[in-house]
Amino acid sequence: MSDLNAGDPQEDELLKDLAVDCEIEVTCPYCGETVVIILDPAGGGAQDYVEDCEICCRPWRIRVRYDDMGAARVHLEEVA
Repeated sequence: MSDLNAGDPQEDELLKDLAVDCEIEVTCPYCGETVVIILDPAGGGAQDYVEDCEICCRPWRIRVRYDDMGAARVHLEEVA
């Protein structure tokens, strides 16, 4: 499967038509707690942003990539 490209209008439109992942469970890289984060498929096929853990309040860098079937791959890392 190919990944959708960030900023590609055709692929961003495709995301709107698919049953895409809108939330996912992740584990905080700092406190180890599992939390559910809300994903925004309207943000495009490739996203990179910072969000705070709702348990320990430390920031994560979140990278989201949607494949061509609308499944999200999420990678979290500590913000230095």
